[in-house]
Amino acid sequence: MAFKVLFLAHAPDAEPEKHRCVVETSTYRLSVVVVRSQSQAIKVCKEHAEKGEVHSIILCPGFTHEEVAEITRAAGKKAGVFVARGDGPSNRISMEVRRKEGL
Repeated sequence: MAFKVLFLAHAPDAEPEKHRCVVETSTYRLSVVVVRSQSQAIKVCKEHAEKGEVHSIILCPGFTHEEVAEITRAAGKKAGVFVARGDGPSNRISMEVRRKEGL
């Protein structure tokens, strides 16, 4: 059985049905989905959790604490939820790029 991870990221022009991919080895399955909104993120998380397609959900730094809490509730006890956050310098770098891109 593979360890199944879902990585979610935000983009204002995302189409979750289109902007997704899967990287798979014999022991690891990484699904990546880009969403436009929190409601799409919740939907994707619920779908993966209900199908047993996820053990761990990793969220990009753009998710707020409130959104992380909602996703944790949506995943239930079927998956752990983690946020990819960096140290101070790393956060400044990514925030500047996100600001320039209007994210």
